[in-house]
This record gives sequence, structure tokens and C-alpha cells, in this order.
Amino acid sequence: MEIEIKNIEEKKVAHVSATGSYEQLPELFGEVVGYVVKEELDIIEPPYGTYFNSPMDVSTDKLQYEIGIAFTGDGDGEGRVKIKSIPAHQAVSTVYKGPYGQAAKIYQALIEYTIKNDYSIVGPVTEIYLNNPMEVDEDELLTEVRFPVKKS
Repeated sequence: MEIEIKNIEEKKVAHVSATGSYEQLPELFGEVVGYVVKEELDIIEPPYGTYFNSPMDVSTDKLQYEIGIAFTGDGDGEGRVKIKSIPAHQAVSTVYKGPYGQAAKIYQALIEYTIKNDYSIVGPVTEIYLNNPMEVDEDELLTEVRFPVKKS
């Protein structure tokens, strides 16, 4: 596993914030991607999920997360789909191969790398879904896992 510190450029995203079970993720991804396609916006990155708490710390009904996709073009949002800018920042990052539900096992390696290299984590984890579970086997799924960081 290769871990690195990356510079992430500022980007505009369409997103939906949610609370509750992760079982609603497919519907939320569909909602966000559907909006971007309908508005004919140019997708510039694969979809992402940002997770503000963990099922190890809170009950399923209290899970908080955001599902989104970066784009270029003019979108104002619609319904639950909102538009925002994510500022440029640095992130500790690696790519995980395997089932989505097991990506969290590499979080500890990223945290240790951050500490060892004199960085501090300054925000929630984001997972970028690099391929489509409808097109590849579960064991072939690729997920980039990022924590925003700053030099300590």
C-alpha cells in the first residue's frame, strides 16, 4: 500500500447530506449523479462519500455523511442536492482494493503515517469510489481514502 500526502485542488461539488443507515447510499449516489447528468454538468472526479462519524462510535440512526461528485459548469442545486466549493487542501491518501465495507481497515495506517510525518488530521475521512460496483467484482473495487491534513 502506497501512502502519500497529496495536494487537492479547489472544486465545486453537488452533494446530499444524510443521517442514518448506509443502506441509503445507492439511492443518494443516484440522486447526485442524476442531478449532474440532468443539468449537463461535466463530472471531473468519481463520486465520493465523506463520513463525519463512525458506526463504531454511534448507532446506525445517528450516522452522518455526505455523498457528492465534483463538476464544472453552472449548477444551483435542486431538492436535497446542494452545491458548494471544497477549498484546496492537503490530504494523506492511499488506494484500497476490495469490498467497500472493509476500506476502514486502512484508516489506522493513514493515521499512523500522518503522525510519523508530522501532520495533523484536520477533518473527516473521504472515500472516492474509483470504479463502479455494477461493472467489477467486489474484490476489484478501488477506493481512494483521504484524510485532510496540515503540517504540525
